[in-house]
Amino acid sequence: MVKIIDKLNDKIAAGEPFFSFEYFPPKTDEGVANLRERQHRMAALGPTFCDITWGAGGSTADVTLDVARSMQQEVGVETMMHLTCTNMPVEKLQEALAKAKEYGITNILALRGDPPKGQDHFEVVEGGFSCALDLIKYIRAEHGDFFGIGVSGYPEAHPDVIVDEPEAMDKNYWADIAYLKQKMEAGADFVVTQLFYDCDRYFKFVKDCRSVGITCPILPGVMPVMTHGGFKRMTSFCKTAVPQHIADALDAIKGNDDAVKAYGISLGTMMCQRLLAGGAPGVHMYTLNLERSAVAILENVGLIAKQQSLADGLAAKQASPAKQLVAA
Repeated sequence: MVKIIDKLNDKIAAGEPFFSFEYFPPKTDEGVANLRERQHRMAALGPTFCDITWGAGGSTADVTLDVARSMQQEVGVETMMHLTCTNMPVEKLQEALAKAKEYGITNILALRGDPPKGQDHFEVVEGGFSCALDLIKYIRAEHGDFFGIGVSGYPEAHPDVIVDEPEAMDKNYWADIAYLKQKMEAGADFVVTQLFYDCDRYFKFVKDCRSVGITCPILPGVMPVMTHGGFKRMTSFCKTAVPQHIADALDAIKGNDDAVKAYGISLGTMMCQRLLAGGAPGVHMYTLNLERSAVAILENVGLIAKQQSLADGLAAKQASPAKQLVAA
């Protein structure tokens, strides 16, 4: 039984920066097959773990479970499966956790979850939980220490509580950190942050978390800019603060997809360099199920050898899977 927190602590103790990849469940069988091929290539590069998201409202539960099983058993990478409270009565949560156990998945990212499509706000389903804290307590009560548990952290506070009034915003921000501490005290092991584009906010968040006694690893979540439209939609949905120089640079090239991707790689590289230099233990890459940008950034910061192509990495993994798994 491998827990991600143990791998993270080993890396941190050895002073070895690490990386991890996040994917989401595709909507078609062809998409699932394409993702599996991509995951084989990317797992060969040595991520410390990979995770797979749970669709809003449990809409992709079966696909998430299948992709997670494949990642753990066939791709051969330590897998963390997201699990949310949205539209999930206790019976469904029981079933999902039982399946995870059956598939050898020992790590869960416990989340409240986003509202289902067409709804503006989260609603508690009958017989379900209202927040990630409830879910963490349930997992620990029902399964003891079997699962390693990750949770989300919000350097700018949760989008639901982001407001314009500074005094109220400061109060909400600290309330969010107090809630994060509750999640850790209930049995969570480590934190993965929401995306951000201002590294100073991550550093402040970590410092503020430490000031209230949150001592666990806090991994910065980095989402490469890949398309102008996607960037605008995601930052709007998450209420992410975008530094003016980034907004200006992207607006100037929004009609050139190749230029946007190149800028995204450059920006992601600079962010990861600064994060690692400033004390972040590693980086968690939100891949959006694509490999080029995430891999190019990791190559640029030296977490992946530039001469190691994806094909070379896959060949090495196939030649010596046991060695690769130990090294990962």
